[in-house]
Amino acid sequence: MRLLKLVPENTNIQFLKWRNIAMAISFLMIAASIALVAVRGLNLGVDFVGGQMVRVTFKSAPNLDDLRSRVDALRLGDTTIQQFGGPNEVTIRTPLPKGGEGAANDAATALKEAVQAGYPDAKFGSVDAVSGKVSGELFRTGAYAMLLAMVAISIYIWFRFEWQFGLGALFALCHDVALTFGFFALTQLEFDLNIVAAILTIIGYSLNDTIVVYDRIRENLRKYRKMEIIPILDLSVNETLARTLMTSLTMIVALVSLLIWGPEVIFGFTAAMLLGIFVGTYSSIYMAAPILVWARVGPHSFVPNEGGPVAGAERLGRTAPIREP
Repeated sequence: MRLLKLVPENTNIQFLKWRNIAMAISFLMIAASIALVAVRGLNLGVDFVGGQMVRVTFKSAPNLDDLRSRVDALRLGDTTIQQFGGPNEVTIRTPLPKGGEGAANDAATALKEAVQAGYPDAKFGSVDAVSGKVSGELFRTGAYAMLLAMVAISIYIWFRFEWQFGLGALFALCHDVALTFGFFALTQLEFDLNIVAAILTIIGYSLNDTIVVYDRIRENLRKYRKMEIIPILDLSVNETLARTLMTSLTMIVALVSLLIWGPEVIFGFTAAMLLGIFVGTYSSIYMAAPILVWARVGPHSFVPNEGGPVAGAERLGRTAPIREP
């Protein structure tokens, strides 16, 4: 019985042929993501802005204008009402009132009574409340965690490989994180601590994919001392393509299942992870690898292995007389 092969053994796709176009598209996407975050902003959850948030489920889609007028009549402050998930589900976010826990409970009770006066069938979920001080600390901690993870990963790759590889990994991670932020600015899905956890997971996944490609590149640089750098990169990506696709497809199947049948509370997390799988796979090929060409990485960057095979060079059929160091 033959095992299923996603990629034939002799696959020879010239990925690096399109590196300049791919890099241009990537930088445009990064710029667009930054612009979206700057113009539209993120729909920060209670974890980051503080206040109270109540999820309400109706039997039929409510009139949002009527619902907003009922809530505004309570004079609770700057209130936000948004549909969450389906048209029958709404989140109501209000500032945290002064006066401690007692005042917060009174405000939540008044809110429920006002909504049920017009919609008796409304069902209320749990009330989430976070103080402004705690939310600010959570925001700073989340930002520091993402920044520290990216810097630490780049330093690790620098020491494991060469500085050019660390630079390529950093560019790939910045690409993945920027596009994730841009996605949430575009869709206005709630950005909370779950999304920070998703971004950290995306960073880890993207790093793992990049290291697999980089490890094969380093191995081939040592083997094929007379090959040009671009054929070596193409060869390395092709050799790791089956593993990359199998890992990505396995993750995608699980995440799509969660996206369709999973609870609403993890919808944003699942969407972020699904996006991260696509951009992480893309960046390991079209961000991490092309940086090595621009950084002039070549066979001279590593100590050669004696008696290295030439099968890969023969398969690509492209060699160049690079002088031995």
